Amino acid sequence: MLSDMTTDSKQILRLGIPAGSLQKATTDLFARAGFDISDSRRSYLPTIDDDQIELTCLRAQEMGRYVGDGVLDAGITGFDWIQENQCEVVEVCELAYSKATSNPTRWVLAVPNESPVRRPEDLKGALVATELVNVTKQYFAQKKIDVRVEFSWGATEVKARLVDAIVELTETGTSLRANNLRVIDTVVVSTTRMIANPAAWTDAFKREKIENIAILLQAAIEARTKVGLKMNVRRQDLEQVLRVLPAEKSPTISGLADSEYVAIEVIIDEKVERTLVPALKRAGASGLITYPLNKVIH
Repeated sequence: MLSDMTTDSKQILRLGIPAGSLQKATTDLFARAGFDISDSRRSYLPTIDDDQIELTCLRAQEMGRYVGDGVLDAGITGFDWIQENQCEVVEVCELAYSKATSNPTRWVLAVPNESPVRRPEDLKGALVATELVNVTKQYFAQKKIDVRVEFSWGATEVKARLVDAIVELTETGTSLRANNLRVIDTVVVSTTRMIANPAAWTDAFKREKIENIAILLQAAIEARTKVGLKMNVRRQDLEQVLRVLPAEKSPTISGLADSEYVAIEVIIDEKVERTLVPALKRAGASGLITYPLNKVIH
C-alpha cells in the first residue's frame, strides 16, 4: 500500500512530442540534450530516461489543443498550428529546428506554372485548398480578397490543378518544384515552439521541469553549428593570433608550464573553421584541435 501511495503522489510532467515529419528530428534533438527516448517510432507512448517525464506522441496539428486543454502539461509544435487552432498556451521558447534544416518553414500560396495567376489579388472568387484553413482565411481577409478556402486532407500539391490555388507547407521548395508549382506569396512563416499549459506553468515543479528541458534543447540546437577550438601560441605571436580570431569572440587564455607559450580556447561557428584554422596556423598557432560540442548555454 505504501508503494502505491508513493507512486500516486509522484510528480510527473506530461510532455507531448510531435509524431510524423518532426518525430526523428525531435528524438535526435533530445538525445543531444541528454535524454534517451526509446520506442518513439513504434509507440505513441514512448519512454524516456527521466522518471519525472511522461511522453506522448501526437501530431503537431493537435498538440496545442491538448496542451491548452490541460491533457498535457507541455508540448512541442509549430507556430503555424498555434495560430491555426488559436490555442490558449504559454509559448516557452522557440526551437530553431525542423525535419530537414534549421531554417523556418513557410506556408506559401502556390499555383501551377501554367496558371495565369501572378498575385493574390488575381484569385478573387477562387477556390483555395489547404490544411491551414483558419490562417489562410485570415490572410485573404487582411488583404480584402474574397476567396473560398476548403480543407485538404493531404497531398495538397496534387490538388493545385483541381482548384485555383493551394496554401502548402514548404521547407526547401523541392516538392513544389517537382510538382511544377509556382509560389505567389508567403502566407505565414513558422518555427517550432515549446508550449505549456497555463495552469502547469504556474505549478512550481512543472515550470522548473519545463524550463530545464527548454534550456537543454536550446543549448543542443546552439551547439549544432559550432565547434570548440584549442591551440597553443607563443606569447610573442599572441597579438597576431588574436587579430585572426573573429572580433566578437572572447577566447580563454591560459598559461602553460612553458612560460613562453599560452593555451587559447574558443567556440567558433563551424562554417568558418576551414578558413580560420589555416589562418591561425600561419599566424603562429600550433597544436590546433577542433572538437564537436553537445550543448552551448549562454
